[in-house]
Amino acid sequence: MRIILIGTSHGVPEPHRRCSSTLIEIGGAYYIVDMGTQTAEDLRRRGIPFEAVRAVLCTHPHGDHTDGLINFTDLCNWYFKKAEPHIILPNRELIDAMAAWLAVTGSGKPIREGIRFSVLEEGVVYKDENVTFRAIPTQHCKDSFAFLMEAEGKKVLFTGDLRHPTADFPATAFEEETDLILCELAHFSPDDCVPVFDKTKAKRILHTHVSPRWNEELARQLKAEHPYAYGVVNDGMEILL
Repeated sequence: MRIILIGTSHGVPEPHRRCSSTLIEIGGAYYIVDMGTQTAEDLRRRGIPFEAVRAVLCTHPHGDHTDGLINFTDLCNWYFKKAEPHIILPNRELIDAMAAWLAVTGSGKPIREGIRFSVLEEGVVYKDENVTFRAIPTQHCKDSFAFLMEAEGKKVLFTGDLRHPTADFPATAFEEETDLILCELAHFSPDDCVPVFDKTKAKRILHTHVSPRWNEELARQLKAEHPYAYGVVNDGMEILL
C-alpha cells in the first residue's frame, strides 16, 4: 500500500501546502480521501489513469475537502469516459449541488451512469477486493466523518476534521491496533492531541491538515519521546505500509 499526500494544509492553501487530499494506491487501484485541491491535475502529472480511481470519499462538505471534485467529476463525465469512480459524499445536498454546477459550467450533460454517487452513513461505506472503508461520525460539523481503512492486513485511520481530541477522537483508535493515524492539526494544538494519542493502540501517528499557528508546539512535541512513531506530513510525501 502506498499513501501519497497530495494536499496537507488547513482550511486555506499555504505557500508550500495545498488543501486536503490523500491518494492511496493498493494493488494498482487508487482511492482518494478528500479532494480539496485539484487532485485531477496530480493524477495527470503522475501518469495515473482516471480509470484506475475506484473511489473518492470526502470526510465532510467543507470546500477545503471538496472543491476539487468539480474538476475531477467533469473530466470523468465528458473526457475519461471509461472511468467509473464511486464518489461517496457526506450528504445528498452536496451531490445535487455538484450536478447542478456541472450542468451549467461543464459539458452541459447529465452525469453519466458510469459515475456512481452515494451518501455517507456510519459503518462500511465502500468495499472491494483490495480495501474496506468504514465511516465513523465526528462532531466537527453537520455530516462529518472519520474513516478507518483496512487493506493488506493494515489499518489506517483518517480522522478528518474533529471538534476536539477529547470530544470525538474515533473510539476505534483506543480499541484496535492501528498501523497509522493521520490526524488533523488545524483546530487544536499538539499539546491537546498527545494525551489522547497516548491512550491509543497506534503504531504511528502523523499530523496532516496542518495550521502554522501550532508550529512552535509541534516542534517541541516532535522532539519529545512517544510510545508510537510521531511526526507530520507534507505535500508530496509518500508512505509505504
